[in-house]
Amino acid sequence: MPGSEAVRRTTLRSQIADALRDEVIAARLPAGRQFTVKEIAEQYGVSATPVREALLDLCSQGLLDVELHKGYRVREFTYADFRGMVEARALIVEGIFRRSAGRALCEATPAALASVRRRAEEASRAALAGDLDILIGYDLRFWRELAGLVGNPYISDFFDRVRVQSWIFTVPLLRRVPTLRGRLWHGHGELVEAVAAQDAATAESIIAAYNEHSVALISGLTE
Repeated sequence: MPGSEAVRRTTLRSQIADALRDEVIAARLPAGRQFTVKEIAEQYGVSATPVREALLDLCSQGLLDVELHKGYRVREFTYADFRGMVEARALIVEGIFRRSAGRALCEATPAALASVRRRAEEASRAALAGDLDILIGYDLRFWRELAGLVGNPYISDFFDRVRVQSWIFTVPLLRRVPTLRGRLWHGHGELVEAVAAQDAATAESIIAAYNEHSVALISGLTE
């Protein structure tokens, strides 16, 4: 069919970008790691074109840096970067609950809220168990769906980008801890209930406590 090759390439591009993004978040492709288009193409058994496009997508998301004549490098974030990410997260959530987007959030359908509740339960369960690998996926889905209730893709996309970058910085630090059981934030469910009750003040309080918890935990691991 006309255009089928372009569709296939676009699909490959997305699949490769998603797979590499997961590898970077989980620190299986660690910060500072260098690689080339050829290396990734051989790893996935595909041509160079969709790989190059996927890597450029990840560069635009702030996850990779292009190195002239060398290929690509996984971006290295600092603790100062992390503090900036936390501040950005706080400002985004404040905007969601205090501005016009908040009205859309409070008008979320029962089905949408039910889906976010399921994500919250899964994320909270993984956090309490200290299962980092399971938590990462559920946590990102939870926040993506919660932000998606706003109905503004620019807000939800930017929020997701900041959360992904936060995980990229924190995961290597968290993996050094012998056990994470009981140490990770698990207030996802409480936040959903505050949103469902249209209680912006409680939701903001939960978010503030979450950000304080994140900074305290990571600060202790960087000393």
